[in-house]
Amino acid sequence: MLKMKDGKAFYLLIILAFALSGCASVRHAIPPDLLSSARVFGMQDIRAFSGIPSDSFKKDFVKLLEEEDNFETGRTYYMLAISEGGDYGAYGAGLLCGWTESGTRPVFKVVTGVSTGALMAPFAFLGSKYDAKLKEIYTKYSTKDIVRIRLPFINSFTSTLPLERLIERYFDIELLKEIATEHKKGRRLYIGTTNLDAERLVIWDMGKIATVASAGDDKALKLFRKIMLASASVPVAFPPVYLNVEANDKRYDEMHVDGGVTRQVFFLYDVLEGFDKALKEKGIDISRIKYAIYVIKNGYIEPLYKEIPDNFLAIAKRTVDTMMKEQSIGDLYQLYVFAKEHNAEFNLAFIPATHVFEPKELLKPFKRQELFNLGFEEAVRGYDWKKTPPGIKKE
Repeated sequence: MLKMKDGKAFYLLIILAFALSGCASVRHAIPPDLLSSARVFGMQDIRAFSGIPSDSFKKDFVKLLEEEDNFETGRTYYMLAISEGGDYGAYGAGLLCGWTESGTRPVFKVVTGVSTGALMAPFAFLGSKYDAKLKEIYTKYSTKDIVRIRLPFINSFTSTLPLERLIERYFDIELLKEIATEHKKGRRLYIGTTNLDAERLVIWDMGKIATVASAGDDKALKLFRKIMLASASVPVAFPPVYLNVEANDKRYDEMHVDGGVTRQVFFLYDVLEGFDKALKEKGIDISRIKYAIYVIKNGYIEPLYKEIPDNFLAIAKRTVDTMMKEQSIGDLYQLYVFAKEHNAEFNLAFIPATHVFEPKELLKPFKRQELFNLGFEEAVRGYDWKKTPPGIKKE
């Protein structure tokens, strides 16, 4: 079996994928005008498309706040958004576990995750009782436990069967029942995937799906796992995940890939249009609602100087890394603006530029342990959360 190396071999395989790709499978993609009304695995109102207002999501949030009766007490609602980052997710996992150790980790009302953040989000949502599993996922496994190189290349150069088996092991029906229980208490868990046909982030209400699964619906359990897999499926490197949908009594398919393609970190502000107005109509004074948004960026934000060799693969890798970093900064700015507009506290964590992490293998356990330890130790000491994205002066 070929070994997947970070850097040169990774980009070489991408080139080979284009050169040696086989015939594509026949698809029956859903028409764009039916996207919003399609039923997935027979379920409806379980997702929203970024940039398209969702009545079902808006009504759900309004109902949640209608049921709250303690605005006068000054209670703060804590939100957590976990970014993409691949191997760098070990840092975020360590940060969460160290946060528990410090005794200051709150219970989050809403948790969102994309890409590697999607794999972390359910454990972060359920709390410290799952810290051991979170640590295990991000320090135990290597490349061979996640993917395998496959030939001929069709829609990717790896098979994700090993990752699928891990998802089945960690995201079992008992875990989904716990998510369903918290969902019924008014807490929300959202995972993001990218619908590649639509070029949009798709935001999935995982608590609602878990609730259906916990009632014995095996299709809902499979959908939950497929979404987890899709959110972490880097295009070309990993195969896309197909979801069967129904609209107007016809069946179609959707191609979903890594949520980080469209958003490095996300919240729900662009699907909740009209939310503030709906609250006022219900007589809910939004000024009495306090929020604190925490963002874990599994990666670097500050520029890292590195002399780049004058060759194609090195330049390609550095270019992609830089583009992704800049995209993530833009996503952080959007979250920051949302927080300021709603009088919310903004808190940001990311890997310090003083700690350079460059593994030779894509998933190297001892390097991931090093990153985990870094995040853990910083959190135990009392993490210095940044109050603004880079480039904005501290208030």
